[in-house]
Amino acid sequence: MNNVSIVIIDDHPIVLQGFTHILLHEDNINLLETFTSASNGISYIATHQVDVVLLDINMPDMNGLEACDLISKKNPLCKVIAISNNNEHSIIHRMLHSGASGYVLKNASAEELVKCIWDAVSGNTALSQDVKEILRTTKISNLPKITRRETEILLLLAKGLTSVEIADKIYVSPLTIETHRRNLIQKFEVANCAALIHKAMELKYI
Repeated sequence: MNNVSIVIIDDHPIVLQGFTHILLHEDNINLLETFTSASNGISYIATHQVDVVLLDINMPDMNGLEACDLISKKNPLCKVIAISNNNEHSIIHRMLHSGASGYVLKNASAEELVKCIWDAVSGNTALSQDVKEILRTTKISNLPKITRRETEILLLLAKGLTSVEIADKIYVSPLTIETHRRNLIQKFEVANCAALIHKAMELKYI
């Protein structure tokens, strides 16, 4: 069995200590670094061979959706497992739909955490038992289904950027952004961009 290289990004010292203790005692798992800043962690991941990152989705400098998207761009082979105390189905759904390979609640056992790491490495969705139960018992099929690109545009719209500014930032035409904007408004069943942002925030997409 090949060694798996891990990075942890979490701003809570107790969580870092706990996860570090678990992983350092596991065979075939190599804990490379821990970070209390998402930006610093992502910079490291961009220049090192990292198989799995355990990512706190509520970092002070960046939210989980943004961090997950950046990691996917900087290191496409790196698997992202979201770690959180938040058990809201909409949050779990958004992270998984945005490219995360798994979602683990911070109260998961050591065995669950290690199993989820190997699940992610194997290409499977890595979910702690409580998360599986939440997804099994909660209907989330009625939530708008949006692509990773639409998620990226939604985040930029929420920051107040215009279509031209977004187009320049992600290297597409303003017409393409307008098309995405119309599609998002239709998917969220709202009348305008302001209502789109409000509903997206309400549903925890941003």
